[in-house]
Amino acid sequence: MEEDFDEMIMDMEETSAIDDIKEEEYSDPAAGQIVGFVKEKYSKAETSRRMDEERWVQAYRNYRGLYGPDVQFTSTEKSKIFVKVTKTKVLAAYGQIAEVLFGGNKFPITIDPTILPDNVEETVSFETNPEAQKAQEGLGELLPGETYLDFKERLAGLKTPLEPVIDKLKPGTAKTPTSPQFHPADVAAKKMEKKIHDQLEESHAKKHLRAAAFETALFGTGIMKGPFAVDKEYPNWDDEGNYSPLFKTIPQTTSVSLWNFYPDPDAATMEEAEYIIERHKMSRSQLRALKNRPYFRENAINNALNLGESYQKEWWEHIMEDDSEEYSVDRFEVLEFWGFVDTEILEQQEIDIPKELKDSEQVSVNAWVCNGQVLRLVMNPFTPAYIPYFASPFEMNPYSIFGVGIAENMDDTQTLMNGFMRMAVDNAALSGNLLIEIDETNLVPGQDLSVYPGKVFRRQGGAPGQAIFGTKFPNVSNENMQMFDKARVLSDESTGFPSFAHGQTGVSGVGRTASGISMLMSAANGSIRNVVKNIDDYLLAPLGKAFFNFNMQFNFDSDIKGDLEVKARGTESLMANEVRSQRLMQFLQVVQNPALAPFARMDYIVREIAKSMDLDPDKVGNNMAQAAVQAEILKKFKEENPPPAPPPGAPPVQGPQGGPQGAPAGAQVQDTSGAGGGTIGTGTAPTPGEQGFSGNTVQ
Repeated sequence: MEEDFDEMIMDMEETSAIDDIKEEEYSDPAAGQIVGFVKEKYSKAETSRRMDEERWVQAYRNYRGLYGPDVQFTSTEKSKIFVKVTKTKVLAAYGQIAEVLFGGNKFPITIDPTILPDNVEETVSFETNPEAQKAQEGLGELLPGETYLDFKERLAGLKTPLEPVIDKLKPGTAKTPTSPQFHPADVAAKKMEKKIHDQLEESHAKKHLRAAAFETALFGTGIMKGPFAVDKEYPNWDDEGNYSPLFKTIPQTTSVSLWNFYPDPDAATMEEAEYIIERHKMSRSQLRALKNRPYFRENAINNALNLGESYQKEWWEHIMEDDSEEYSVDRFEVLEFWGFVDTEILEQQEIDIPKELKDSEQVSVNAWVCNGQVLRLVMNPFTPAYIPYFASPFEMNPYSIFGVGIAENMDDTQTLMNGFMRMAVDNAALSGNLLIEIDETNLVPGQDLSVYPGKVFRRQGGAPGQAIFGTKFPNVSNENMQMFDKARVLSDESTGFPSFAHGQTGVSGVGRTASGISMLMSAANGSIRNVVKNIDDYLLAPLGKAFFNFNMQFNFDSDIKGDLEVKARGTESLMANEVRSQRLMQFLQVVQNPALAPFARMDYIVREIAKSMDLDPDKVGNNMAQAAVQAEILKKFKEENPPPAPPPGAPPVQGPQGGPQGAPAGAQVQDTSGAGGGTIGTGTAPTPGEQGFSGNTVQ
């Protein structure tokens, strides 16, 4: 990153955070009501999401292939097989989401100028033809009452590059073909985009987005949080080999597990949520590390550590553990609260409130609570204040923040598949063995009744009739497997992810042809489009906007300021870059027609072709506008520094064509070939018999 973020930490007045308690003092009367307030909200959120937790536990069991206690096997059932089709579907959905989001090898967020940007020029140009420049003199170049300094501020990131031609710039699009155009709003947007992508790369945002995408497919909801200013350690060794790391403060985003996410139960969307609580499971070292973060109360953290580990397992944690042994957890339960608190509660605890918030009935705060201690209580540092959590549903539930995932959609069909498969296996075990009936009255007593090839049974007496009878059990496994296949088809219907989309073989019907399978795949992409669109709207776009606001608030770089907007580009990756590149090349061939050439913006087409090839257009080529600026700089340099005149009596300086420098265009020169007299082998090759023909000597 270019700037040092040391001055970028969320600076607030000391009165906006609660003071630390005195050393070796366990009572904290100023924060007692805050602990009760956070605990009350957490208890309400925990109770209200019990039904959601049961859904997630069932989804987890189906993914892992585990039977719950509600499944009762009969005494005759021998097979307890579990066909993990749910796992296949979840991984297929997760793979498609990841492929779409990261198909372009970068985080799917872009920054674009608004349609009509304010405080920054959308397009400026200047005339390079002197004759056309004279014809345009006197035209309005500035807004009424505006100076060149004001106009320069509206150039955003192009102020420095366009400094040599600032007196020639005109706002608006070019009027003649010889006028290069510049787009200050686009330049500011791209600089902001590169800065945000650099920050996302520094915080390993792709890894966290993959974790959120997996929980989106499995449980129906993926959550991310941020950005927060954190100190990142960069390894470094000095000249003597001593480890001397570098620390840089960067904005960081992380994924949040759905199990630790407790939203406002009365809200149906994140915008309606009054508060969000995140439950942390921290070790002693992690809890001590909080002392190094801003506005955490060191003495309160020490008190929480002295009170001992307090983590209590939830009911779902016991179910999800593979080890059934009970043991104590040496961890601390820390609650992180983000939300609104009545101003009256803070005033009762003698907490100073900033002047600009004293008239508000409620304020947004961030509070950390552990072992009855308030580890941190600070005003929401973001302007405007917002809760820094973003939840994306796989399939929307209009009455809850939590969505519906793949595993829940196919819960019933997974149960059917398991039942029919168990029946088929048990029936195959019965029908594959012969049921033997023996009449012992016709056999000699004391014989071994085991059966094997060549076995001899000895009879006694002369009573007629057969002593040993063999009965074959009917095989109905085919009927059970037909029902299994039907349940699998129903799972395709319920999830919207057909089996052929993730590798099923033996596809028949319309899927046997290339065009047929193309149509089927195109129809199957409809489901993934909806999912990715939800991720765009509910996770990527708010997260990108949060990074944008962070840089606008804490990063004082005028080159990235502008009337910009954040756009999530996940759905654009559904169209492969190869297809987009082909369409651009086809359009380029169309505008090769001289009659259509004036209607095409060649610089934009070339830039888009470079993007479709995963190339940075700023690095692989120049445009006409940049070349025009360089030409103007050279022109001014020559005007200010003319070449020295030759001394009297000196021979004329030879030009590149062998003639005197500065000779008129019609002057005669000796060598018209342009080779400087260095031509070799010109003329006609000698024929047999002529002088110089190499075959004469041989003849």
